[in-house]
Amino acid sequence: MNKLRYGVAYYDEYMPYDRLQEDIKMMLAAGINTVRIAESTWSTHEPQNGVFDFTSVDRVLDAMHEAGIDVIVGTPTYAVPAWMIKQHPDILATTSRGAGRYGARQIMDITHPAYLFYAERMIRKLMERVHKHPAVIGYQTDNETKHYDTAGDNVQLQFVKYMRNKFGSLEVINQKFGLTYWSNRINSWEEFPSVVGTINGSLGAEFAKFQRTLVNEFLAWQVQIVNEYKLPGQFVTQNFDYDWRGHSFGVQTSVDHFEAAKPFDIAGVDIYHPSQSKLTGIEISFGGDISRSLKQSNYLVLETQAQAFPDWTPYPGQLRLLAFSHVASGANMVAYWHWHSIHNSFETYWKGLLSHDFQPNPVYNEAKTVGADFTKLSHKLVNLRKQNKVAILVSNTALSAIEWFKLPDGKLYNDVFRWIYDELYKLNVEVDFITPDFEQLSHYELVIVPALYSVEDEALERLNEFTEHGGHVVYTFKSGFTNEDVQVRTVVQPGIISKACGISYNMFIAPDEVAKIQSDVLLWSSEDAAITSWMELITPTTAKVLASYDHPEWNNYAAVTRNQYGAGTATYIGCMSSPAALRSILADTLQHIGLWQEEQKLTFPIITKKGFNDEGKLIRYYFNYSGEEQAFVYPHKAGTQLLTDQSVSEGQQITLSPWGFVIIEQ
Repeated sequence: MNKLRYGVAYYDEYMPYDRLQEDIKMMLAAGINTVRIAESTWSTHEPQNGVFDFTSVDRVLDAMHEAGIDVIVGTPTYAVPAWMIKQHPDILATTSRGAGRYGARQIMDITHPAYLFYAERMIRKLMERVHKHPAVIGYQTDNETKHYDTAGDNVQLQFVKYMRNKFGSLEVINQKFGLTYWSNRINSWEEFPSVVGTINGSLGAEFAKFQRTLVNEFLAWQVQIVNEYKLPGQFVTQNFDYDWRGHSFGVQTSVDHFEAAKPFDIAGVDIYHPSQSKLTGIEISFGGDISRSLKQSNYLVLETQAQAFPDWTPYPGQLRLLAFSHVASGANMVAYWHWHSIHNSFETYWKGLLSHDFQPNPVYNEAKTVGADFTKLSHKLVNLRKQNKVAILVSNTALSAIEWFKLPDGKLYNDVFRWIYDELYKLNVEVDFITPDFEQLSHYELVIVPALYSVEDEALERLNEFTEHGGHVVYTFKSGFTNEDVQVRTVVQPGIISKACGISYNMFIAPDEVAKIQSDVLLWSSEDAAITSWMELITPTTAKVLASYDHPEWNNYAAVTRNQYGAGTATYIGCMSSPAALRSILADTLQHIGLWQEEQKLTFPIITKKGFNDEGKLIRYYFNYSGEEQAFVYPHKAGTQLLTDQSVSEGQQITLSPWGFVIIEQ
């Protein structure tokens, strides 16, 4: 991509009156150079079965082209029209909650033959109409695609075929999954029961893994169709999203992003986050880091918030801060959902860049400054390349397994993931993401492994080899406990990684109110010593104890250890500590292995990110995620502040305004 893209989702079909030309005029004034259309409006484009009307698409494409605004066209397959359900009610996904009902989006069975027939017909009709239009630069297949918990009879039948192909025989399945328990043993393929009611975590986690393959197949199928029409220079992307807890929160439970991203030319994502006084930038950072890692390349932010909910409407200065935060993580496009606030239906109060009156407002006016700066600095900031030395290993397999075996206080995989990621972020440690099958571990100096509860032997052996050859690993509790079939390993825990970690344990407990950790080498306050959720009672074999339990009964056991193994080290965190205590553990690890650098001398709310631009120049970003002025001493070689063209010298004090930032080309 040769420039930064600044965009919005635009729905001419939702407008209460015709204002396309006025919208374009305001877009141009704001520096908007890209719009995204069509992914939500199937019922408009096919009002009756086999009757197609692309009038709104044509008129937007023609008007945008005339204005010099590029367009990404979405295939409108994630929200099905009423006529389809009237004719084929079983297209609605049957889930563990029962039969589906029409109304919401994303309610269909993505494997249903009738749905796939209609979806392919719509995609082809749309592509035939738009693919040669000069405004079109790319395509988005579907939107925020997931399996929607589809678990009806046809899906169960496909699952049985999947199990037969993967495991070969029921005897293998019964043994690997422990189905003798509670008389769950299956003695013929014809008797294979629906998995909806299973109490077996191995079988349930395998079904979740299978459901994720449905997403991979569905998206690859759409990409294949679109590729038949795609012209040279056009791209295909997907708008991935993350685990949702009122905003983007963690690794997606319903999609293996790394597998699903393979057929796409470029990764796309939506990232939503708390705002106003709760804005930290963490969601932008982890969402960007995962998205960048999917294709090991730059990515598109196809959706993020402009105003959105009343408690998300940004303070003055925050919209600028947010836009450049995305770019600092490697985004080549920042686009808002959406341009205009709509006047009816479910998302009436999810406001766009323009409010319901369509008039300029403070957020729109701030967007104009972003657009101007994107235009000015595009050649300097596009295609930012990272050279990170730290990676976090994430796993959908472990995520699904922990869904079945939650921590005693209900915490899940993503709680552990965010516990780790948030503190690395606050220490200004930039990371990539890898999966258990990633083999080039030597690209990194430190690999951090949160709660790798279910994993193949080979992945753990690779981590051991990485450590032995000079790499460093930080494990958290519950890592390596079960194999890929969620079958507990029968050896002393933590199993295969015991030799690298130099520890063993065979007891674990839920912390009580007096449980704390103490250390002679790590520092935290007494109020930060409490632990929650989980305690593994660790006995060192060769490891050094970094922290132990401060408890009248468990004080003979280690809580945090570090072991020299070959040329590298393995640090093991056996409990869920306070964030402050975890930050101390991570900081000590970085210092111990020589990764403590100038960036780590700054901590949240000052966040710094860096990368190399197309000219090979090092670009450094410094963000202030607070409503108070922050100052720091610039420790690097002389450079230029790109927003002001002012020079900056080594040792110069730089002051960041509330919610402000600087960009320095070194």
